[in-house]
Amino acid sequence: MKPGDIPAVCRLLRREYAKRYAPVVKLAELRADDPFKVLVTTILSARTKDEMTIQVAERLFSRVKGPGDFRRMSQDDIEKLIFPIGFYRTKARHLKLLPEALDSRFGGRIPQSVEELCELPGVGRKTANLVVVDAFDKYGICVDVHVHRITNRLGLVRTRNPLETEMALRKILPRRYWKRWNSFLVSFGQTVCKPVRPLCGLCPIYRHCARIGVRVSG
Repeated sequence: MKPGDIPAVCRLLRREYAKRYAPVVKLAELRADDPFKVLVTTILSARTKDEMTIQVAERLFSRVKGPGDFRRMSQDDIEKLIFPIGFYRTKARHLKLLPEALDSRFGGRIPQSVEELCELPGVGRKTANLVVVDAFDKYGICVDVHVHRITNRLGLVRTRNPLETEMALRKILPRRYWKRWNSFLVSFGQTVCKPVRPLCGLCPIYRHCARIGVRVSG
């Protein structure tokens, strides 16, 4: 795949996203455009499958409506609410620290820039970019394992880690595609271009991958 293929590939991925109800779609519906829910669910989702994140987030949001609720809870209470999500103790600690961090640095508001969001406990660039896009409708490129894997598998970038992938995409991906690139590729990675045994026979963008000789079967 070459940069010139991006518009055609995005059109195909948009159709695929609408056709397949991947876990990421339900997760997006759960958090809607609420900045607090987007931030919390993205913290929870780190190194965790979306199916588990959805289950835990639904339980958590039945008790927690805003940052102040974490202040009133003990870390142990938060751990019990988010168990058995991956790294639940570390994530509970971050959530417990969240209200104070928001109050002391941002006047209690969730910041709207990637750089400021990265100052919050448990927030890296992936989380920050997703919050910027989904909560505030600003431009960002969220790169998780699916985006990193698929863009390299296609041959669009040659990078070693998600940060390198984000920086590379910022140079070659037209800005109009930034906001939805993550959603399209995560859904695609969950349903078709899987980490192991991707369904190449069902892939609508296979020709864009295969014509430059990229192996897509592993």
